Amino acid sequence: MNIYFSGIGGVGIGPLAEIAYDAGYSVIGSDPNESLITKELRDRGIIISNLQDGTFLKSQHNEAPIDWFVYTSALPDNHPELSQARELGIRTAKRDELLDYIIGDKKLKLITIAGTHGKTTTTGMMVWTLQQLNIPVSYSIGTTVSFGPSGKFDPNSEYFVYECDEYDRNFLHFKPYLSVLTAIDYDHPDTYPSPQDYLDAFYQFAAQSNQVITWSDQHSELFSKLANTEIINQSAIRNNLALHGQHNRRNATLVQIALERLGINTETDTILANFPGTDRRFEKLADNLYTDYGHHPVEIAATLQLAREISDHVVLVYQPHQNIRQHEVRDQYTNQFELAEAIYWLPTYLSREDPNLPILSPAELTKKITNHDKVHIANFDDELWNVIQEARSASKLVLVTGAGQIDEWLRGRLSESN
Repeated sequence: MNIYFSGIGGVGIGPLAEIAYDAGYSVIGSDPNESLITKELRDRGIIISNLQDGTFLKSQHNEAPIDWFVYTSALPDNHPELSQARELGIRTAKRDELLDYIIGDKKLKLITIAGTHGKTTTTGMMVWTLQQLNIPVSYSIGTTVSFGPSGKFDPNSEYFVYECDEYDRNFLHFKPYLSVLTAIDYDHPDTYPSPQDYLDAFYQFAAQSNQVITWSDQHSELFSKLANTEIINQSAIRNNLALHGQHNRRNATLVQIALERLGINTETDTILANFPGTDRRFEKLADNLYTDYGHHPVEIAATLQLAREISDHVVLVYQPHQNIRQHEVRDQYTNQFELAEAIYWLPTYLSREDPNLPILSPAELTKKITNHDKVHIANFDDELWNVIQEARSASKLVLVTGAGQIDEWLRGRLSESN
């Protein structure tokens, strides 16, 4: 089977391309941008074009007919490649339809990690632990990791571990063998019109799973109605685990409980204590400098708590993500920043926006923050970079967080200074 991936460098599509390649399918693709994932794929011999005007797709189809055209939810309906694929009569599908096909074709048991926060880290912990136990595992993680490719198919595996995303209702394509729900807070207003709509989707996802594990503080009054769901009390968090950050100990506890439910009862405390982490999840770039993907108030509070376990002096640099999301969370920005001694707030990264919504300014977004006197409005400029360098020189921990271009900017400036 010949599969073409449009947007192959993305965190969802890239790992799926690697899985398809490992599973024996022919893989090619396109992406206008270079990324860690496109490099990873090219290093494996996968051909990737930077052109997405449809000409590369057509030429490849003429050489060897393409069976599936797989694309990301972010691709507009009138995109040249998608239009070309339809014109050529190629089967088109979003990523989860193909993944569901591969899992079924290879007769794997699907273990999903879902939730608003903690999906990537928990998925990474699960994959890492199984690897260290020498248990074959196929998987997909929505970022790059140090202990393997972002996506992998192992022909000897019984399980497929999947970071299962709720955006665009992707996760509703699956009927998992076991689902682990990490945390649920309203997100993706461009997909879910209301908090209730968001919660209903998670309930539907849980209902179509064979087994579910979740926390008692995650809408347990709703999920307890499902006979397939195990509600874990907060007192079960294994705080003896040698991991920084309460949310990391919480996620690791879910991994251990999930493994126990799968009949894997081997001691894993030491394995999880040595978990190397995933890219952009409190990733250390240099002395006193960390980058993180967090862009929700709950995520920021959790990462600051982790940072304060390491340092008494934390400086936060934050770029909000999506103006449409900021209209939903603006009133939630309150006490989550109190563990930071200084906050540098950047303009919101704009993506998939509603043109009818006014752009909320940093001043509007920060007015309810309880330690408002610590907030500084910032921009991507030399002044901000000097602030970061001075804080590092003063032995303060600098946490740079957001899902937009902030990480790329940070890595670029760090590279220039070395």
